[in-house]
Amino acid sequence: MNFSSRKLLRIIWKTAAGFLLSVFLFLALTEFSPIYRFRAPEPFSGRDIFNPYRHLDTTLGWKRANFHTHTRVKGPWPVNECPYWPDSVQGAYHRLGYDIVTFSNHNELTTHPTDSTLQVNVYEHGYNFFKYHKLVFGCDKVIHFDPMLPLLPSQKQFAMEYLGRSADLIQMNHPFRTGGTSPDVMRKLSGYSIMELDSGVSTENEYWDWALSAGHYSFALANDDLHYPDCSYLIGVRCNFLNTPSGRYEDLKATLLDGCYYSMRVPDYGAGDWTVKYERNASLPFVREIGLRDSTIYLRLSAEADSIKVTGQDHRRLALACETKDLAYAMQPEDRYARFTAFFPDGAVLYSNPFARYDASVSDSPLNNAPQEVDILLSVLFNLLVAAVCALLLYLLLKVIKA
Repeated sequence: MNFSSRKLLRIIWKTAAGFLLSVFLFLALTEFSPIYRFRAPEPFSGRDIFNPYRHLDTTLGWKRANFHTHTRVKGPWPVNECPYWPDSVQGAYHRLGYDIVTFSNHNELTTHPTDSTLQVNVYEHGYNFFKYHKLVFGCDKVIHFDPMLPLLPSQKQFAMEYLGRSADLIQMNHPFRTGGTSPDVMRKLSGYSIMELDSGVSTENEYWDWALSAGHYSFALANDDLHYPDCSYLIGVRCNFLNTPSGRYEDLKATLLDGCYYSMRVPDYGAGDWTVKYERNASLPFVREIGLRDSTIYLRLSAEADSIKVTGQDHRRLALACETKDLAYAMQPEDRYARFTAFFPDGAVLYSNPFARYDASVSDSPLNNAPQEVDILLSVLFNLLVAAVCALLLYLLLKVIKA
């Protein structure tokens, strides 16, 4: 090997090593985090039953909404996750009968394209490699900090609590598709008010029950997570129906934090025939009545379902009724919570928010987003370890540069 070849290989090695060390150093710099003493799982308890539909106003009806929507943006990012501008995406949803559309681009606040009074400051937070993403509602600016390798539950919790300081509410996005999601993690994490449901893989939403069974109450939304509005099988297949006066943010915030809404999985009617899709989306089954009488929860639908199921603690089936529009279930003293799922003949699925035990003399709801306790000693030791790794990587990087 001649001198020029050795020099070229040396340059290639230095460049590759320097690049890799720089990447590892950047990743390590995002890993600083407190370590928490997570609250022990504590199933819901109390003499009262929380009714998320206690303020249902039948004169308002239900407004159809999608909250997890991507569009083309003008921001600094070189790659757009959707080729269509917000006005086009909004138009596509309105043709499908949606009343409310919010734009949740990654780490970007998107201006409402047609009506400033309907502006909702919401974005999808998260760059990390595990797709641990959150919808952040009601913020004034984007928070860019994110652990790139959130290996520990404490790192996930820290991101959630850090975002919550400047937000009205947070949705945990697509847990089914998030790396590292497990029963243990879901039993620990708190700080969110809404769980995103139904990734398209399963209608069971077990991860929601892992959290609910540990005493982490949350409402639920099912969203398209839309990227391609021109694909019929990607748009209008998840939706939510809110009992809210309008799509203005103050009304939406109040409703989302109050719980008076339900979610649906909707088939891709027509399988590409948009005329059929529009017609079928205009006549979806809906909730006529839902609520609580004494200790009995009840649901009445506009159309007959193949089955209506009541799910409770540890994802157990509490009740099942077939070929019916109605189901009432008397919650037993040992029932910690209960939620409805209705399955329709054409494949549509409807999900209610959970009814849960709590003590009304202590709090207004079972929702508890109090900060988790920080373990000071473990936090110091962990962050010293991260700092040592950063120092080592920086030392190696400088050595490679000088070599």
